[in-house]
Amino acid sequence: MVVTKNSPLKLFHRPASVNAFVRAVWDPVAAVLVLAVCVSYYREHFNGPVIMLSIITFSLLYPGDIPSGTARLRPVMSAIKDWFPVLAILYLLGIATGYFDIFDPDVIRAWVIGVPLVWIVTHYLLPRLAPGLFYLEGMSSVVIIGANETGRQLANQLSGNPQLGAKFVGFFDDRGIDRLSDIGPGHMLGRLDEIPAFMRQGGAEAIFIALPMASQPRILKLLDDLKDSTASIYFVPDIFVADLIQARVDQIGGMPVVAVCETPFHGVNELIKRISDVFFAAIILILIAPLLLIIAAAVKLTSPGPVLFRQRRYGLDGKEIVVYKFRSMTVCEDGAVVEQARRQDARLTRLGAFLRRTSLDELPQFINVLQGRMSVVGPRPHAISHNELYRGLIKGYMVRHKVKPGITGLAQVSGCRGETETVEKMEARIKYDLDYLRSWSLRLDTKIILRTIWLVLRGDRQAY
Repeated sequence: MVVTKNSPLKLFHRPASVNAFVRAVWDPVAAVLVLAVCVSYYREHFNGPVIMLSIITFSLLYPGDIPSGTARLRPVMSAIKDWFPVLAILYLLGIATGYFDIFDPDVIRAWVIGVPLVWIVTHYLLPRLAPGLFYLEGMSSVVIIGANETGRQLANQLSGNPQLGAKFVGFFDDRGIDRLSDIGPGHMLGRLDEIPAFMRQGGAEAIFIALPMASQPRILKLLDDLKDSTASIYFVPDIFVADLIQARVDQIGGMPVVAVCETPFHGVNELIKRISDVFFAAIILILIAPLLLIIAAAVKLTSPGPVLFRQRRYGLDGKEIVVYKFRSMTVCEDGAVVEQARRQDARLTRLGAFLRRTSLDELPQFINVLQGRMSVVGPRPHAISHNELYRGLIKGYMVRHKVKPGITGLAQVSGCRGETETVEKMEARIKYDLDYLRSWSLRLDTKIILRTIWLVLRGDRQAY
């Protein structure tokens, strides 16, 4: 299902439906079945380690999805970007546990190659052979009540995504066509009091009510009038025009509530995030321990001052934390005014300039991760003085503190590193931070980590 990140339709992508369930389990099940075929082909036993590998793989891949676009290369790109991070996690697990020696190398090689090939073939064929798999169930025809911004946005989603299998019939609105803009020819069907008769004649299977919340009396009357209809009815409140973070429907004692701005790390996700943080941080600290000692000695020998620079930052829920870095400057600023590092900054030591350019000054923050103050991946923490400045200038700035700050993040691997000397540059960084909150997954974290490693090895020149 293709929707924009703020689309009202996103909440109506019902995970309990058969179509959504099949799309969610297709890739994980295919990966496990390919493993079973490889084990059988090489006459190995489907024993405990293979079962454990199957469970871990399924967990990392679920929920999957099948790209429904028509671009020929989309299945290929989707398979690569979804499979490679999983392999990276399994590789690190193999190093940490020594499980590599248990599996037949031929089985693993065939499996690693076979899974993306099966995905590419099925992702290419299924939208063509089984288009109904992508349909919205019970919504072959849809009318929208309210030709406002929310209603028009929903109509554009339905009209622009034919793979949803839902035909947009038109709008009902009490305003005249002369008062409405951007309404296509023939899409205005009538006034609200004409809806019951229209539905009795079988005009549509589903109704989306996109009236503003201020119209509650009209909505209640409309619902009462539609009790004689068999149509499915959905309410699209106007809060969905806002910038949503982890929007979802929940219940409190049986009372429905709508989450408008929420952390992605609640329930099982919080546990998964913490386990992955501890795992990645512990592995990395073990691997870089000699490098940490060398850098610490170099910092101490090349300039006076402490080895580690401690600075107060805002962490989860905007609470103060102490963040560790290798000292890269001749000063240790942590007051009401902190000047950002810039090109040719006189405060930088010669070693410090190299450490910042290569991001090696950030390595002690893996200790912060083990302490639970930070995550490996998340929005980068800013100095408190910068937070207080930008929270009043950039809408949604403090929402990034719904999660722990990270050593690296989506903004950093998307080109938003270095000095943010203008509000526009900081806004671009915050945009990526909020995108991360909307779309978090363990696979996304792994992609960001791998991208960060690549940028460091390539020699990123944006940091200074």
